[in-house]
Amino acid sequence: MKLPLTQRLMLAWLALAGTSVVLVWLLAPVLMPFLTAAVLAYVLQPAVDRLSRRLPRALAVVLVELGAMAAALGVLLLIVPIISRELPVLRDQIPVLAVRLNDHLAPRLAQFGIAISLDIESIKAFVLKYFDAKGDGWLAALLSSARIGGSFLLAIIGNAVLVPVVTFYLLLDWHDLQRRLRRMVPPRYLDAVLGFTRECDAVLGQYLRGQLLVMLILAAYYTVALALARFDLALPVGIFTGLAIFVPYVGFGIGAALALLAGVLQYASLYGVGVVAVVYGAGQVIESFFLTPRLVGERIGLHPLAVIFVLLAFGHLFGFVGVLLALPAGALVLVALRRMRAGYVASRLYQG
Repeated sequence: MKLPLTQRLMLAWLALAGTSVVLVWLLAPVLMPFLTAAVLAYVLQPAVDRLSRRLPRALAVVLVELGAMAAALGVLLLIVPIISRELPVLRDQIPVLAVRLNDHLAPRLAQFGIAISLDIESIKAFVLKYFDAKGDGWLAALLSSARIGGSFLLAIIGNAVLVPVVTFYLLLDWHDLQRRLRRMVPPRYLDAVLGFTRECDAVLGQYLRGQLLVMLILAAYYTVALALARFDLALPVGIFTGLAIFVPYVGFGIGAALALLAGVLQYASLYGVGVVAVVYGAGQVIESFFLTPRLVGERIGLHPLAVIFVLLAFGHLFGFVGVLLALPAGALVLVALRRMRAGYVASRLYQG
């Protein structure tokens, strides 16, 4: 029995979609740097278009990509003054803290029949080995880690080289790639597909602008709050934490850990720990319940409750990558749902 044309087309599209999902699943490790490059190219493409009006496009791509890499490197270099200042203090304080911990903790544990005594001399030897002034211990540890996890290190280096190269070619041929993709769409669906992509582009632009505003506000908040608490490293720690918020949870965790280290070493008391707990706890509440739902969620059309649900759902389903892509993916799903609702309202099923 020969199926009607509509059913055959539906089966063909379902087969194509299923094949695409299987290929993506099988090639996920290979596709990841290409997907990362595609996201970067989408973000950087407007700047390249503006600059290419005055310069050759290849030169514009190189300049924009170098600027983006310099900005990313600048954020990472914010950690350098923190580490360079805190490592000598850490080298001096670890034996002192170990002695205090041994003097206060060991007698209390002995009351419960637990005999623990820290080997202070071994701790001092460890500190002198790995926190020496020249950094030879850290270099040796790094080389040892490279030998143990060589494949992981090679993968990082490979992606660090591959992603900029792929991004360059995507930006260079951006408009030509768009024309090729448009030619693959059946003519009768072209207007609908272009309308959908334009709406997605507008929503993603709103998301990026909202996320940038959240990062700037939080960078100012953490810097001012830590400065009011008289932290010596308030500026680099605060700016790094605010900008690193773009990576959900991980960025906040690294910033909080750096602030906690700076507070403990600067004050050598519970004051530093308490200040970090209050400042970062309040910052997390402000970001999660006010800034992100209002500045990001409202800009992309998501209700604050929907933002929280999307973050939790994507994090549960896809882990860290899901959390990173939750809001932009939720925005695209929202665009699709709006169009599906419009089609349903206009259908005979709804109108009877």
